Amino acid sequence: MTTEKPVMNTEAIVQDILASIEREREREIIARRYGLFDRKETLEQIGELLGITRERVRQLEKSVMTRLRATSRELPHITESEVTLLAAIEAAGQAARISTLGAELTAENTRTDQSRLAFLTELTPNISAIPEDDNFYQSAGNTKVHDAAAIKTEVAKLVDAIGKAGKPLETREITKAAGMPNDTYTMALASTSKQLATLNGRWGLVKWPTVNPKNIRDKIYVILAENGKHMHFNEIAEAIKSSDFKRKDVTTQAIHNELIKDKRFVLIGRGIYALREWGYKKGTVADIISEVLREAGEPLHRDEIVKRVLKSRFVKETTILLNLQSKSQFKRVAKATYELAE
Repeated sequence: MTTEKPVMNTEAIVQDILASIEREREREIIARRYGLFDRKETLEQIGELLGITRERVRQLEKSVMTRLRATSRELPHITESEVTLLAAIEAAGQAARISTLGAELTAENTRTDQSRLAFLTELTPNISAIPEDDNFYQSAGNTKVHDAAAIKTEVAKLVDAIGKAGKPLETREITKAAGMPNDTYTMALASTSKQLATLNGRWGLVKWPTVNPKNIRDKIYVILAENGKHMHFNEIAEAIKSSDFKRKDVTTQAIHNELIKDKRFVLIGRGIYALREWGYKKGTVADIISEVLREAGEPLHRDEIVKRVLKSRFVKETTILLNLQSKSQFKRVAKATYELAE
């Protein structure tokens, strides 16, 4: 037997709370500032509409919200709203983005629904509201576990741990590195931060393309890195189309074009690419043979040359042998043994 998730009628709840505000102008300010029925509006926009200064709008907003918080227990629906919100926050790991709460508690999770939930978190005594800024998404936490300041401190630990690692980490690794109590708690906190991003079960800094690919080239890099070995550009295109990337409608030709342009990728066979960081170098088969002989500093048997070239190129052995025998830069000095002609 499955239990249906609770669905909050956010419109009815905020309507009744606004009705408790005596003056119409003050109701208008709160509704517009918090985006309770439409998009959020600035102090200037509201001031121009009501014929007052932006500073006066700010003063009235602050005054009304102070009164509402002081008498929050007397507001309609607040007690039951708090119970529902806290249950969802606790299930998420004691902290959650408002968009996550909206997905759990509202029928459609519209932007207006999210604005209403954010408004309610600012009025409920046992919920810590975190406003959106450059570092955090609009979020909420269980005040009994941590207030807004404590949440930000905990998130800073996660960011620091990942930054010191210098690479994306699985949740369990971050939990251990940052000294968090459990993985659910770690993910809940991490999801509130704009400094972190996650992809394929790993968390990293948002500036890292491995967890936050922003263009086709970054997505190609992620696909190759996840695969761990060379791929044909057709395979890369198919992998992107079946991935969890937000935008994955790409053409095979676009993939091939980006592979050619980006120095992170090296052509190692016919249409086959690998990551330069794996030790592959750009150049023809003849270039790689030259490099092998130059590094050896002595003549090498053709079998040894083939072995070393195949570490850098995904080609047939006959292609390597053909280059050895036909290119003027290579000289046979003994039976099946070659050196650089120069």
